[in-house]
Amino acid sequence: MIHSHAVRDHVPVRVALTGAGGGYGRTLLAQLQHTPELIPAVLIDPDVDGMRRMLAELGHDAISLVAPATGEEFRDAVASDRTVLLADATPLSWDSVDVLVEATGHVSSGTAYAEDALAHGVHVVMVSKEVDTVAGVALAAKAEAAGVRYLPGDGDQPANLLRLVDWISATGLEIVAIGKSGEYDLVFDPGTGTVTQAGVTIDAPALAEVLDLGDEPLAALSRRADLVAGLKRRAAADLCEMTVVAMRTGAVPDEESLHYPVARVAELADIYATRQDGGLVSHDGVIDVFSALRLPGEASFAGGVFAVVRTGDPVTWEMLRGKGHVVSRDGRYACLYWPYHAMGVETPLTIHAAVTGAGIAPRPRPTVLLAARAATALEPGTPFRVTGHHHEIDGVAPVMVAPDAGLAPYYLLGDARLRRRVEAGELVRLDDLEGVAPVPLAAYLAGRPTPQPKGTDQ
Repeated sequence: MIHSHAVRDHVPVRVALTGAGGGYGRTLLAQLQHTPELIPAVLIDPDVDGMRRMLAELGHDAISLVAPATGEEFRDAVASDRTVLLADATPLSWDSVDVLVEATGHVSSGTAYAEDALAHGVHVVMVSKEVDTVAGVALAAKAEAAGVRYLPGDGDQPANLLRLVDWISATGLEIVAIGKSGEYDLVFDPGTGTVTQAGVTIDAPALAEVLDLGDEPLAALSRRADLVAGLKRRAAADLCEMTVVAMRTGAVPDEESLHYPVARVAELADIYATRQDGGLVSHDGVIDVFSALRLPGEASFAGGVFAVVRTGDPVTWEMLRGKGHVVSRDGRYACLYWPYHAMGVETPLTIHAAVTGAGIAPRPRPTVLLAARAATALEPGTPFRVTGHHHEIDGVAPVMVAPDAGLAPYYLLGDARLRRRVEAGELVRLDDLEGVAPVPLAAYLAGRPTPQPKGTDQ
């Protein structure tokens, strides 16, 4: 039997999980059954009955679950090692918790939960990337001032990509581009001439003609994109995740909506070469997302993460090419990648890091803004809602742009409405909105870049 990890001997860590009834929450709670040192002490979700049903499916004893109505009942339940189920944090006593895992995906409540936790000296593992793009700078500053930690959660692509970048940077390799694949692969079946993505199938028999990049890679990529234009490949969640990474690495997008090339894994080192070497990117330090193209039966990229690096010594990398590594045809670039993100299955890593101080992520800074560009002309009074699996907002497109103190973050639009007409193609500004949630607005204003006087260096 392979030995147990040393973290199993850690003193018990009491965990509060918000958004516990969602898919991410379930994956984490399932994993915590195998990490006895991490105790799911408090689970918060508006659907308390739904949490009970989920926990029953996971094998939790119903006797160990309690829904207290007062702070005293809460403390008594935690002290007796029972799992507390709450619809909101009203009865929560933060002195009974060591780490908050915030997974609501909701900017207003998620920011409030995180601020309360930090104010009470509780570490925060931020799974809600939407919160991080709006309030992350301010929350990280509050954590630092309080002497606790604010970390993106392992298992989602931002934290995984940050780990990969840290590992590669420590080796001394020169990074050209970093990123992830879209959540769902494009699976091309040459026998039927169809492409399937997330259960949606379209006809694209001509894709067989450009399965290889050929002598003109950029032309092949353009043709592929045209052939799969009937599929929705861009998602707000992708740009949100890459904004979280950009804020912690200094990476920038080449295009505000990202390139999204339709690419096979073996091609990534060629595709993410610089333009002078026949690739897509204009300079080093680019962040991007690609649509993974594969054949039936080939392994999935699974929404994983990658980094393209310069190889340096050609002999070394020809040797590595022979061992199956992804190296560009000219030998100048290589792609290192992790083809997975296992959601809450990996998040115990971050909970341990929060408590021990190991593997601290870089502090986020307002280097890139996830903003909202009007897809059509929008009239005064237009309401905005964050909806769907990818947490998108009708009427506006998410874009990664240079920070501007007057622009509204994309997810700050949620539940707000327009006070004036915004023309198609315009970026939505803070002054265009009314009814903005006050807690995340205050956090964003506290962390946004300070406008520079005209004539000063930027």
